[in-house]
Amino acid sequence: MKIKSVEHFGIARKIVSNMTSESWETIPHACVTYEADVTKLFDVLKEINSGKDKSQKITVNTAMLRIIVEGLKACQKMNGHIEFSRKLVRGKITTLENIDISMPVVLNTGEMMTINMHDMGSKNMSQMRDAIADSMRRANNSDMNEVMFEVSMDNTIQGLKKGKIAQTIYRLIGSKTGKHKVKTLSGRAKKEYYSIPESDRLTKHDIEQGTITVSNLGSIYRGWKGECTILEIIPPQLVAIGVGAAQLKPVCTPQGDVASALVLPLTVAFDHRALDMGDMIPFFEKLDEIFANTEMIKEWV
Repeated sequence: MKIKSVEHFGIARKIVSNMTSESWETIPHACVTYEADVTKLFDVLKEINSGKDKSQKITVNTAMLRIIVEGLKACQKMNGHIEFSRKLVRGKITTLENIDISMPVVLNTGEMMTINMHDMGSKNMSQMRDAIADSMRRANNSDMNEVMFEVSMDNTIQGLKKGKIAQTIYRLIGSKTGKHKVKTLSGRAKKEYYSIPESDRLTKHDIEQGTITVSNLGSIYRGWKGECTILEIIPPQLVAIGVGAAQLKPVCTPQGDVASALVLPLTVAFDHRALDMGDMIPFFEKLDEIFANTEMIKEWV
């Protein structure tokens, strides 16, 4: 077998690999899909954005985040964290007040980064738009290795406090030795980087664990014809939501006729230890209400 190339994991891929491995090893995933007719939503957004500069427009991504937030407010059980011991068969679910959305984004470098959009439940769509734009501005000013290393060190310290000594030793070996050594800034370069005000770069606060993950997969490939079938839940979160790309599809009208409509698929993965489908009905009912009466989003600008 002829090898073309070998690429050792950087710190970002190390963290993603570790978190996703823990997800599949520990969480019994269940997954459901939801097809939203967004034909009227797109029309309302065109009306809202008419005459506005690009920076002031409300994107489909922002509108969908706000719609999902409304669903979470109606179904607060989905916005929480879980602790569970299989050995002792003991667990608890903590429902969280703030809706902090872990949102994967693609940076100018092509790197993928998950940013914590804090307290999205209290923001209107304009505030959401501005918060996302500011986070992207700071992310593109940031050294991802440095930010990730801060988070990794914090996780290691927390692990030590919980008595995970062996895990800490293995992580140090994996990140500090040989070809797998994590490369971070040093000397003058490090001093210059950390002289950048925190208001102009990301810190560990910006990529710490959120209360729920929402991935806008459709924004990565707008021509995508299909839907996400399953996605990983990042522990200790209970839910991950994938937003697809809008597609023109035939739908059946209430009168029984067939018509074309823009359909946007959502995928909702949930931790079956904490939630059943019945627990999430209020979430889907809220989405039904919004997509049937999309004029209401004008009040959220």
